[in-house]
Amino acid sequence: MMKPGFDEEGTLSADAGHRTSACSDPLDADTLWRMLTEAARAAVDRDPLLSALYRHILLEVPDFASALARVIADTVTTPLLPERAAQERVEALLDRHPAIARAAELDLVALLREDAAIPEPFTPLLFFPGYRAVQCHRIAHQWWLDGLTDLASHLQYRTAVQFSADIHPAATLGAGLFVDHGAGIVIGETAVVEDDVTIFHGVTLGSSGKVKGDRHPKVRRGAFLGAGATILGNIEIGEDARIGAAAVVTRSVAAGATVIGPAARPR
Repeated sequence: MMKPGFDEEGTLSADAGHRTSACSDPLDADTLWRMLTEAARAAVDRDPLLSALYRHILLEVPDFASALARVIADTVTTPLLPERAAQERVEALLDRHPAIARAAELDLVALLREDAAIPEPFTPLLFFPGYRAVQCHRIAHQWWLDGLTDLASHLQYRTAVQFSADIHPAATLGAGLFVDHGAGIVIGETAVVEDDVTIFHGVTLGSSGKVKGDRHPKVRRGAFLGAGATILGNIEIGEDARIGAAAVVTRSVAAGATVIGPAARPR
């Protein structure tokens, strides 16, 4: 099903390992925000039971970054960490690092272009565990870089509990990521995931047993990681490479290559 604001060139192609780059997408932030708020206004009238949610996240704030802060604050909040304090902390971080919200916008664009199961443009932001887990990681990652490792670890834990995705705060994620479902994803401390990568549920970017140093995979731009793929060690998954579902990969994969099966054989 086509999504509002997107032409046919942006739909998912038959070769799922190669997709349109979200990072070069012409859709600007103002247009995306207008799409989200227009859809939210319609949703308020359509389903009054959720109207308070739509207003709180999307209609009572001035921009996407503010909406993102409220979504992430919802994850950070506990009985001992009030929502308002969490929201203010996240808002302050986004003010200092606007690239975080822009990366979240690009992730959203990637999902809207390629996931036919999305009924509304705000659906990933409000209801998709994979998308929300990635955005929580972006905040946790910056806190980690700022030396706020306890706060970053708290958000990592809350994200894992709520969304079943365990991403170490030190891991580096690019923009325009297509993270489908998110359940069971594990990404280790020294892993790097570049722009426009597709990650399905159950993917592990783990260590091969080394306990210190650079020990996790480097996934280059445009790579495709199928459901349940296990990628271990400080190896490289090349640009536009495709890893099949349930593959176990312990050696580097060349750019553009496809590997499948438990032994990750070249196809």
